[in-house]
Amino acid sequence: MKPALLEVMRMNRICRMVLATCLGSFILVIFYFQSMLHPVMRRNPFGVDICCRKGPRSPLQELHNPTQLELSSTAVLHQMRRDQVADACRASSAASRKRRVLTPSDLKHLVVDEDHGLIYCYVPKVACTNWKRLMMVLTGRGKYSDPMEIPASEAHVAANLKTLNQYSIPEINHRLKRYLKFLFVREPFERLVSAYRNKFTQKYNTSFHKRYGTKIIRRQRRNATQEALRRGDDVRFEEFVAYLVDPHTRREEPFNEHWQTVHSLCHPCHIRYDLVGKYETLEEDSNLVLRLAGVGGALRFPTYAKSTRTTDEMTTEFFQNISAEHQAQLYDVYKLDFLMFNYSVPSYLKLE
Repeated sequence: MKPALLEVMRMNRICRMVLATCLGSFILVIFYFQSMLHPVMRRNPFGVDICCRKGPRSPLQELHNPTQLELSSTAVLHQMRRDQVADACRASSAASRKRRVLTPSDLKHLVVDEDHGLIYCYVPKVACTNWKRLMMVLTGRGKYSDPMEIPASEAHVAANLKTLNQYSIPEINHRLKRYLKFLFVREPFERLVSAYRNKFTQKYNTSFHKRYGTKIIRRQRRNATQEALRRGDDVRFEEFVAYLVDPHTRREEPFNEHWQTVHSLCHPCHIRYDLVGKYETLEEDSNLVLRLAGVGGALRFPTYAKSTRTTDEMTTEFFQNISAEHQAQLYDVYKLDFLMFNYSVPSYLKLE
């Protein structure tokens, strides 16, 4: 059975075919859907078909009022995902007295594509390298054609993509109201294990070893050797988890983006995302975004088998040596991500 169908069955709710409204205040944004004026067609000097949006309809219009039959068939699923986020936001807002107001500096993860009317919030360890490559192709005005020819290191150069925090407040409001906003999410603990494996078990990531590894070992390892304290390149997963649940960690500074919660990176309780893609249906959801942008015929999401990908089975193994107390504390840290994006409590967790 397809993952998308399983998700629909698991949600088991009546689909509400209206836009979900998230609670919370946002000083920058007016949240309502408004038809977009017909865009001015641009002449493409590069001769590349994917440069600019074709036709009078924006991706936002095509998502909520599809003219293509294949897009209509997915509308229910994506409305349910939006509803799930809205429900979790309402519950979270009711349970908390804190009122979070966003500022432009909170929008540094939102990449803007002016030519196609897209805003993408990138989440590390959820195919963000390939999506940044795609955004470079979409915004490159012919400079790039094949996303996989762009080196990963170049995809992560901040200057290669424009983010929403670089605009004025009126410009931010305009784009949030009229552009299609999307993000991709992943099972929170699978994403966490993926981040640990990439940043702490690979010898080339010396910057992370120095910046975080030495600190984690100093705080969490008794009788650590001077070599370990100096190099920080052999952090154990149990030590990493202990570091994350230590109250001192978050008082000191925000989490690094690779293990920060999705709701803290993308603020879905303040910014109403039109499409929530999932790692489990990555290719299908990614190509839907490209079709909505009008470039589905010329550009596809890169597909390749990655033998080192973190799997659910691998995640289960990593958690076997985590104490019940730390498992419960870690779940509390990522609980809103689990609820917001409809991920079940992992069966391997020892929660009371």
